[in-house]
Amino acid sequence: MKKFVVIVAGGSGNRMGTEIPKQFLELCGKPVLMHTLQVFHDFDPESRLILVLPAAQQKLWSDLCLKHQFLLSHQVVSGGEARFHSVKNGLSLIDDDGIVFIHDGVRPLVSTTTLSKCLETAEKSGNAIPVLPVNESLRKLDGGQNISVDRSLFFSVQTPQTFRSQQILKAFKQEFDPTFTDDASVAEKAGFSINMVEGNRENIKITTPADLIIAEAFLKR
Repeated sequence: MKKFVVIVAGGSGNRMGTEIPKQFLELCGKPVLMHTLQVFHDFDPESRLILVLPAAQQKLWSDLCLKHQFLLSHQVVSGGEARFHSVKNGLSLIDDDGIVFIHDGVRPLVSTTTLSKCLETAEKSGNAIPVLPVNESLRKLDGGQNISVDRSLFFSVQTPQTFRSQQILKAFKQEFDPTFTDDASVAEKAGFSINMVEGNRENIKITTPADLIIAEAFLKR
């Protein structure tokens, strides 16, 4: 079955405190985004890689590819107003049956095991999202008060959120809804039940300087 990878990278450097967007910051000698693309290529060299970037960042990306001699084949498409529109732009390049991975560009540490679980479950059941149980106590604001909640009922969600192409292409024909928080919420509103698989703890989303330090430690290990 064909595999498509839509990597969404539209972040800024605000929380990093840097002028350069976080996906272009160097991690062990090369931009974060290059590590992310490489992970999927190594998982399946036949996968079709689609990178969604803001139009204003594409020249920088091209320059970085030249600087680092990054020759991995991929297509670049412009992002949209919100993540929903960016993903939709990436999906517009898919016109065949297969499995679609939709992944955050700043998650370069997704494991082969997680990718395999997502792929197998999506092939069998239509979709899969990697999740982790919450391991800290949670409290909920309710009417001005805060109350303890049962953390066993909650999971943190990672990417790649993985779908059969027919399913996710149908889901993204919907109009944008501000309640969409990720691709699974789009599919869920279209009437599809979501399947969860176990993710990996190292699969962090790099958004702060501390995250960059942690990611570098994992890669060096």
